Amino acid sequence: MNASLAEALSLVLLLVVLACAVVRPWGWPEAVVAVPAAGVVIAGGAISLDHAAAEAARLGPVIGFLAAVLVLAQLCDDEGLFRACGAWMARSAAGRPRRLLVQVFVTASLITAVLSLDATVVLLTPVVFATAARLGARAKPHVYACTHLSNTASLLLPVSNLTNLLAFAACGVSFTRFAALMTLPWLVAIGVEYVVVRRFFATDLDAGAQAPPTTAPHEIPVFALATVACTLAGFIVTSATGINPAWAAAAGAVVLAGRALARGRSTPAAIGRAAALPFCAFVLALGIVVRAVVDNGLAAALGHVIPEGAGLVALLGVAALAAVLANLVNNLPAVLVLLPLTAPTGPGPVLAVLLGANIGPNLTYAGSLATLLWRRIMHQHDTDVELGEFTRLGLLAVPVALLGSVVALWASLHVIGG
Repeated sequence: MNASLAEALSLVLLLVVLACAVVRPWGWPEAVVAVPAAGVVIAGGAISLDHAAAEAARLGPVIGFLAAVLVLAQLCDDEGLFRACGAWMARSAAGRPRRLLVQVFVTASLITAVLSLDATVVLLTPVVFATAARLGARAKPHVYACTHLSNTASLLLPVSNLTNLLAFAACGVSFTRFAALMTLPWLVAIGVEYVVVRRFFATDLDAGAQAPPTTAPHEIPVFALATVACTLAGFIVTSATGINPAWAAAAGAVVLAGRALARGRSTPAAIGRAAALPFCAFVLALGIVVRAVVDNGLAAALGHVIPEGAGLVALLGVAALAAVLANLVNNLPAVLVLLPLTAPTGPGPVLAVLLGANIGPNLTYAGSLATLLWRRIMHQHDTDVELGEFTRLGLLAVPVALLGSVVALWASLHVIGG
């Protein structure tokens, strides 16, 4: 296959894969289209078998980690962790919507950072709906906070987002150094989001609520919390010793799975579903299709426009490019495309890509798969998501959060070292 035809084929298939992931015709899993597309680019010669195998080998550990973390999050839900969070938020809010918003920001930020953005979107958002209804508060400010924080608050740890796992593998720093470099950008971005959401939904927050009825405190799932804490410690130890952190995630999942099976709270089939194997297959296939696009001209084209160096201006340019690309083709392909171009420059540009790819998707529906999933949950709760409202909120939050977080990253690189 000649270069022009290979480039056209791989680009068209990438767009088809992304469109089907957004629309999900007939409720099909994303992998139904992505896996055959990967087969076509390999069979058609748009990507060599060696390059496809290399991409699969690069993504394999990341996908294994993703599956383990998804199981861990679902088992924490089975243990009652998210219900306990909802009860705590209701009690702490004491009938004040603005206080509830603070509780949602704290809870969503921590859950996103520790258990990944999928836990916030899939497991916490329904709890926030129920908590707002229990207080008689308007749900919109709080559930919008969930979707924004599922992206923005996923900056802190390598485990918080699939994009982070890819960047972590590319930037060559330890788990603790990654967290140290991203702590200030994480705090700045969340702070900007809080100010913007609070002002944007001021009318809803002023509508009032009522204190929840007095009930017995919800049982705290101590075993689940202890397992998560031990798993986080395992991430640090495995990273320091050169072992893939996926083993720590798998160990935590196995511990909670054994407890859930022994107590009859789950079944092997339910645990298998929690691993989201079709989505894992989608990620692998998408990576191969993106690699075909990169091999057939995209890398060369982006090489002419991507800023060089690790200074503040260069980091701003890299983050802006990643944000634009994320909103055009989704943040996961954007990261897959940009990481090979920025990794040789050092961790600074790689982490700047992450800032753009994680904060930028709050601007449009298609920016991240988490946002698309959040929209489905909103519809399940008979809540309309207006495109204009979503975009206006994004236009207010994204540029300021991105600018502030990049400046914070630049400062962290100078203080801590890259």
